Amino acid sequence: MCRAQGGSEHLGVRVRRAGARTRAAHLLAGAPGPARHPERPARRELRAPGGGGGPGSIMAELLWRLQDSQLVARFQRSCGLFPAPDEGPGENCAGPAEGAARSPGLGHLPVARGKGAGEPANGLRRVAAPQAYVQKYIVKNYFYYYLFRFSAGLGQEVFYITFLPFAHWNIDPYLSRRLTIIWVLVMYVGQVAKDILKWPRPFSPPVVKLEKRVTAEYGMPSTHSMAATAISFTFLISTVDRYQYPFVLGLTMAVMFSTLVGLSRLYTGMHTVLDVLGGVLVTAVLIVLTYPAWTLIDRLDSASPLFPVCVLVVPFFLCYNFPSSDYYSPTRADTTTIMAAGAGVTIGFWINHFFQLVSKPTEPLPVIQNIPPLTRDLLVLGLSKFTVGIVLILLVRQLVQNLSLQVLYSWFKVVTRNKEARRRLEIEVPYKFVTYTSVGICATTFVPMLHRFLGLL
Repeated sequence: MCRAQGGSEHLGVRVRRAGARTRAAHLLAGAPGPARHPERPARRELRAPGGGGGPGSIMAELLWRLQDSQLVARFQRSCGLFPAPDEGPGENCAGPAEGAARSPGLGHLPVARGKGAGEPANGLRRVAAPQAYVQKYIVKNYFYYYLFRFSAGLGQEVFYITFLPFAHWNIDPYLSRRLTIIWVLVMYVGQVAKDILKWPRPFSPPVVKLEKRVTAEYGMPSTHSMAATAISFTFLISTVDRYQYPFVLGLTMAVMFSTLVGLSRLYTGMHTVLDVLGGVLVTAVLIVLTYPAWTLIDRLDSASPLFPVCVLVVPFFLCYNFPSSDYYSPTRADTTTIMAAGAGVTIGFWINHFFQLVSKPTEPLPVIQNIPPLTRDLLVLGLSKFTVGIVLILLVRQLVQNLSLQVLYSWFKVVTRNKEARRRLEIEVPYKFVTYTSVGICATTFVPMLHRFLGLL
């Protein structure tokens, strides 16, 4: 009996020592240790200094609750998404302590040590990016699973990079340009805010995370919610005076679209409720502030010959001086892609106007038009335009990307097969900016010319 007691005491010492080492590792990484509840201390800190129930204390309590990871976890459970039973640490499965340490929501890993941990050429610290927490999950309601996974896809950049050209070729070029510029503005503000605020994503566990690519990014605000809100309500505001359709129907579609994308960010475990609401609020403010200048956006193609220089220099400067991070994340690359695409679209419209490449220019907004009925011939024509345009865009993208990378690799004397070199600031920003500026110009200038040549206009 005494031996058993002594053994248990020895085990307790080992557990306490292990817990101390884990907490020390988390403190070095800038995150709270797993042995302590991460929310409780923050809850006390958010209370008003006087300890009363004043407005400041109530607001702090509300913000804390909206940022609580348990709220996201409860939403997932109510939609039938559960974490798989703990099978213990293994090759592809981490235990609770290990998972907490590896989870990107709990903080960032310290500086990489050992072989290959030297200083990079751009002078930034070489820090290991947070690794995706390998977590198994159980789906008990596949309706919500596929609904929110599909809705999450509606907020991805891939959707907008395909939807906006489709709108340009088949719906309304001026409307597409307005949507593109508002989308670029909103996304840039959101991406910069993430790297300035540096708020973590929801903790996992208890949250189940279904996406891996964006786990290295920060959480506040949700740029998916910002993009969905900006696109849907800009589309509504811009078309309600241009096309004849019931306003209530358009408002319902805009609310449903933005709501589904916002809820999908909770279901996938990538954002807290506060992240989503913050993204919607920031977007609403930006739309209100920029609305008086929307008519100026419609007349950008009549600017001076120096206009393309400003369109290229300003976005490139903003991307190259993007807020730095202690480790690599795709935020800067995605921002450069978005900014470059917007610059290319704007320059493409200027080229069409300056060189009079458009034989029948579309009237600027607003002009009342009737929505044509969707017939089989119209559907085939739209799909043909879209297919031809996407194929040409993909060819231009691949050609310009390979060419720009070869030039940059040769200039900076980098080995071509070194894939990590693409992440260097002086290589990543120029090659992505040149590539997607070319894509934007191609989509607005060369694709319509090809459509006209093929008799699709």
